[in-house]
Amino acid sequence: MTLQESKKSIIQKIKASSASPELDADVLLQALLEKDKTFVLLNRGYELSAEQEARLAEWTAARAKGLPVAYITGRKEFYGLAFYVSQSVLIPKPDTEILVARAVELLADRIDENFLTPKISGGGGSNLSVCDMCTGSGCVAISVLRALIDGERVDLERLPTFVMADISAAALDVAKKNARALLSPDESQKVKFVQSNLFDNVPFRFDAILSNPPYIPHGQARALLQDGRGEPLLALDGDINEVGDFSGTDDGLAVFRRLALEAKSRLNPGGIFLCETGEYNADAAADFLRANGFSDVGIELDLEGQKRVVRARF
Repeated sequence: MTLQESKKSIIQKIKASSASPELDADVLLQALLEKDKTFVLLNRGYELSAEQEARLAEWTAARAKGLPVAYITGRKEFYGLAFYVSQSVLIPKPDTEILVARAVELLADRIDENFLTPKISGGGGSNLSVCDMCTGSGCVAISVLRALIDGERVDLERLPTFVMADISAAALDVAKKNARALLSPDESQKVKFVQSNLFDNVPFRFDAILSNPPYIPHGQARALLQDGRGEPLLALDGDINEVGDFSGTDDGLAVFRRLALEAKSRLNPGGIFLCETGEYNADAAADFLRANGFSDVGIELDLEGQKRVVRARF
């Protein structure tokens, strides 16, 4: 079977379950051949081997059942980087890139301030400390680190130290794999991984806490998974209490409320708190921060103009 024939076959089989069957077909073929989209476009007569046809048939069947392409290929682009993903973690979404961009901006400014002489700013040349809570694939922390290194040109000695924390050991394994792939050995020394139910096992204090926690309302989270997308419910349901049971609320903010209150005791004076929320509960999240002692509270919009990230200081 040629590439052109394969693409037509994929589209036909997945069009009922995919909003973008042509794009999905291209991505599957690129992953199968380990080639770029130009190769697929210019080599329509390329003959697949029997082994490749068999693997493609498995992938196509999985996509037809609703499994996202990223889980099938084990790869997802985010903030210009290629992340490994499995069904132990959420697939990185473009909406979360605003969290990364805002974190890079704020941290770059703080790094500059921190390394001024003590006489001028009260700094002393010490490194900032950052926590990426509910790290999942590690896409937030690793993207921030890479952007500080490659974009802001922060040298290794001035880079913040990062704690990447998650309740899921399987998720941390994915994050560790991405750190090994996307950070050099020296850069990796700036990262520590901790398995923890929010801050239970994280005794440190931080200059910034970043998080993309579960924030989908309880009922909606379960309904979302009916389409076969295969994402972990633990990373979606925002209405789970500290022991993993339903909190009794259905606004998606039970985890956020615990996270915000625990963050107060983990932030250094003037520390930054940046947290992703849903567009439907961002205002309630911001109100909760104001009511609980945070200042400079605001809401960042995502690429589609939806309310997406709450920011604050404590």
